[in-house]
This record gives sequence, C-alpha cells and structure tokens, in this order.
Amino acid sequence: MIVLPNPINDSSVRLKRHPLAELAARLAPRHGYNPTALRGVRILRNEAVLQDIPVLYNPGAVFVLQGRKQGLLDGDIFLYDEDHYLAVSVPVPFRMESVASPERPLIAVYVEFDMQMASEIAVQLETHAELASDKPRGLVSSRMAPDIEDVLLRLLTALGRPAEVAVLGDDILRELHYRVLIGPQGGAMIAALRQRGSAANLIHSLTWLRDNYGSEISVDALAREAGMSVPSYHVHFKGLTGSSPMQYVKALRLHEARLMIARQSTTIADIAASVGYASPAQFSRDFKRHFGRTASEETKWVRHHLGSVD
Repeated sequence: MIVLPNPINDSSVRLKRHPLAELAARLAPRHGYNPTALRGVRILRNEAVLQDIPVLYNPGAVFVLQGRKQGLLDGDIFLYDEDHYLAVSVPVPFRMESVASPERPLIAVYVEFDMQMASEIAVQLETHAELASDKPRGLVSSRMAPDIEDVLLRLLTALGRPAEVAVLGDDILRELHYRVLIGPQGGAMIAALRQRGSAANLIHSLTWLRDNYGSEISVDALAREAGMSVPSYHVHFKGLTGSSPMQYVKALRLHEARLMIARQSTTIADIAASVGYASPAQFSRDFKRHFGRTASEETKWVRHHLGSVD
C-alpha cells in the first residue's frame, strides 16, 4: 500500500495558503458544489465528515484549500489536502473520505479539464520540453507547488471580478492546465492524453466505454479491438483503473444513473434501461450495494451533501 506523508505542520505555509481558502469560500456560499463563471470550474463547500463514498471524477484536478480528502483505489491511498492536489488522467471509480466541520468546512476547487486544450498543451510540451516518459495512471497525488498556488490565487481572484474573469479567465485556466501537465504527474497525464505507446489501445478502449456504457459490452470484443488476449486485457485494464472491465462498466452505469436520479429526470425503470440494465430489480440491488443507499435515499444524500447536480 502506498501512503503519502501526513500534511506538514508549517505555520508559514498555512498562513500563505489562507487567502486561497478565503477567496474560494467567498465564491462558495452554498453547501455542496458551487458553479463559477468559468465552465469546468466548481467550488465545493462541505461541513460533514464523509466516509467510504464511491466517486468518479472526470479528467482534471482537485485542489483542497481547507480540510482533507483521501481516495482509496486498489489498495493505494491518494491524499488530497492543503498540501497535496489530486490529478485525474482518466475517469476511474474509487472510494473517498473527507474531514470537515461546520467550524472549518472543507473548501475545494474542482477543475474539469478542457480535453482539447489539454491535448494542445500536451503536443506543445512534447515539441518544446523534455518530459520524463511515464505510463498512464488514473490518479496521481502531488504536493502543492508555489507555481500551482500562484495560478490558483489569480484564478480565484479573477472569479470574484466579472470583468477580470471575462478578459483573463480562459488564459489563467489554460495556465493551470499547463502547470498540472508539467507537474510530477505530467508524464502519466500526457501519456493518457496523447494515447500513444503500449497503452494507447487501452486508453481508446476506456474512451469508447465512457461513450457507450449503456450499450451491450463484450470484454472479448474490447480485448480484440485493443489487440490483446482477454487475460492480458484484464491485467492492463486493472493496472490503469484499479477495476476489472465489467466492474468499471458497472461503476460508470451506476454513477451516471445516480446523476439522473438526483435530477429526478425520469422513472427508475427508464434510468436503469438507459444505462444498460435489462432488469430494474437488478439495477436497484447493484445501486444499493454500490452506494449503500436506495435510489430515493441517494437522491436526498446527494442534494444534502453536494447540492445541485445540474
């Protein structure tokens, strides 16, 4: 098991980061996710201790400015707190816990990557910089660096000023993409973005699954398309995502269904069918097993802890 070190007890560093948390807190007055003026940037405010929560993030990064989160994936622990941020190369389901209280709420900035922008930056980096080669990894936890803190400070400041975010917001967000991609996890993220090397076919496979999770899935067909035997495909798939192919598909289906249920968009039977379940009863069993709550209970939980999911 890989465990990152506990947060350092450096009062000067804490004091330096305090303005980041204050700026973000002003932009997140409501409990749960707060949208911002920039597409793909949300700020989470949470006041409760959460344990063993199934999550699935899209590619991007999570910056916890106050409080602590940690993820558990296939026996590894990924810490993202006031001293570490989490980078996500490909959507991977994992379990999360967080520490917060009403007196000291968790404040976190979620940045979902603009994949076209990230790919363009990756191409430029490959042309102009020498980056350490790495294999794609779904999750990477890295220590917060001064250049990341600096761009976050400018991003949060701009988000509080309508004219500034309109003029500079996209450029600051592009720089944040760049800073993440040249960080310690950059090689792993660029390998996933560029879809090159031995893992290219596997990344293509994950992309196809993300777009077609509601269809009938054949692992044999996926392995053939990736140019691998079924046993080899299983090994490489689990190495990247921490799950078997069908466990991954099930998690994708259930997380998408959870969003639909929270939006109360249609009936449970219709939602089950739309994400690939032939049996509503089987869907309900799998949903409760995965989230620990029935669909109706989960709707209340999501709205209480995460706010609007629109």
